[in-house]
Amino acid sequence: MKKKVLLVLKIVVFAIIGLYLVVILYFSINQARFIYIPYREMTGTPADFGLYFEEVNLETEDSIELSAWFIPAENSRGTVLFCHGNAGNISHRSETIRIINELGLSLLIFDYRGYGESEGKPLENGLYLDAEAAWDYLLNERGNDPSEIILWGRSLGGSVAAWLANERKSGVLILESSFTSVPDLASELYPFLPVKLLARFRHNTREYVKDAQCPVLVIHSKDDDIIPFHHGRELYEAANEPKEFLQISGDHNSGFAQDQDIYQQAINKFINKYFKINPNENGGK
Repeated sequence: MKKKVLLVLKIVVFAIIGLYLVVILYFSINQARFIYIPYREMTGTPADFGLYFEEVNLETEDSIELSAWFIPAENSRGTVLFCHGNAGNISHRSETIRIINELGLSLLIFDYRGYGESEGKPLENGLYLDAEAAWDYLLNERGNDPSEIILWGRSLGGSVAAWLANERKSGVLILESSFTSVPDLASELYPFLPVKLLARFRHNTREYVKDAQCPVLVIHSKDDDIIPFHHGRELYEAANEPKEFLQISGDHNSGFAQDQDIYQQAINKFINKYFKINPNENGGK
């Protein structure tokens, strides 16, 4: 009888171990699917809410063609290069586009490779090349000086923007609802998996922001349901002076809209304090 019980226990243990290994293998193979969630279908344009925009095609260093919009602001005081989050595409950022326009800032918003109408497949190094292509467009086609550019990244886009700020010196850097790194966040979301050993994607925002040589604004909600609040605080601690922290409320995807007045006023104050540019300079081209 004891032998049978032991045999059953061994079978159960091996079955659990086998199932666990299968789960690990599944997560390991499909890492990109958990990080990048592109939507191909476009749901509208800035014209739907009364804003003039230009459709822009960007070409990356590795010959991928990206889709982007340039939305000029009247009496523009600078230009935002906006790096969006891991899901959807630029057509899902209408509220953000409107807010940036109301701040008197022109905007270049682009889709990463594999998102919206952009070619290719999203991977970490590719997203960095995509951001570089957007940066080069602003300098070479729009005539912006680097000091006239605001790098602004939300969620996953915070990592992309921080990487670019590490490579290029912009006017200011805004990191909104961003994580310290993919392995850090994944280990909290999936504590039962050895994600720090398995992770092929890093997106090490904390390391990138350490070397950003421009004023930094970190924005994070205390109620963020996807990226815990401490990630924002750690990014703020890692950044060089001058830097500021804005605490908002609301969940990961709608915090900026829920606290819109506080959010918009704080960003405007930060830009007025650190981003020195005269209206009608290159930002509105």
